[in-house]
Amino acid sequence: MRPILLYDGDCGFCTASARFIERHIPTKARMSPYQSADLAALGTTAERASGEVLWAEPGRVRGGAQAIASLLIDAGGLWRPLGLLIRVPPVRWIAAGVYHLVTVNRFRLPGGTPACGLPPSERPGAGGPAG
Repeated sequence: MRPILLYDGDCGFCTASARFIERHIPTKARMSPYQSADLAALGTTAERASGEVLWAEPGRVRGGAQAIASLLIDAGGLWRPLGLLIRVPPVRWIAAGVYHLVTVNRFRLPGGTPACGLPPSERPGAGGPAG
């Protein structure tokens, strides 16, 4: 099974980031919005996938900055050392902090929409309070 990078397909910033990866980072991974993936078969949940990008491969799911590290390692070449660096403390901790800042502000970033800042259950069309 090829690794899968799961992202929030309802978020413009996340979708634009996935398209950037497809164009510029030579990974074997398949990009997939978590909303259209079989999350149970991948060993994760919608709750987790809605809060962070996930790297899913047989027997392991990594999230957040560590998912990005896995992607870069998989890409090889000059990307690999960067991915390996992200796994080592204190860079690991810094990467986690930067990743957190991005996730809580993604609706403010290029491609982001106000819906990116809402919990998944409240996004338009979700059938929650705002949908």
